[in-house]
Amino acid sequence: MSRRGNSWDNAPMERFFGSLKSEWIPDTGYTSVEEAESDVLRYLTHHYNRVRLHSYNNYQTPVAMEESGARIDL
Repeated sequence: MSRRGNSWDNAPMERFFGSLKSEWIPDTGYTSVEEAESDVLRYLTHHYNRVRLHSYNNYQTPVAMEESGARIDL
C-alpha cells in the first residue's frame, strides 16, 4: 500500500468496478443477494472476458488475446 490519498495503486480495481457498475448492474438494483451474485458472475465469466473489447489488448477480448498468443510489452 502506498501513502494515504495515493490512488494509483487502486486504479485497476476502480476502473473494473466502474465498468461493472456503468455497463452491467441495473439501475433498479437486484431483488436478492443470490440474483446479484449470479449476475455479476455472468458479467465476469462471459461479458467481461469473452464479449467486452479491451483497449489494452488492442481492442480484443481477454480470451481472444490469450488464444492468439500475442504479448503486450509493458
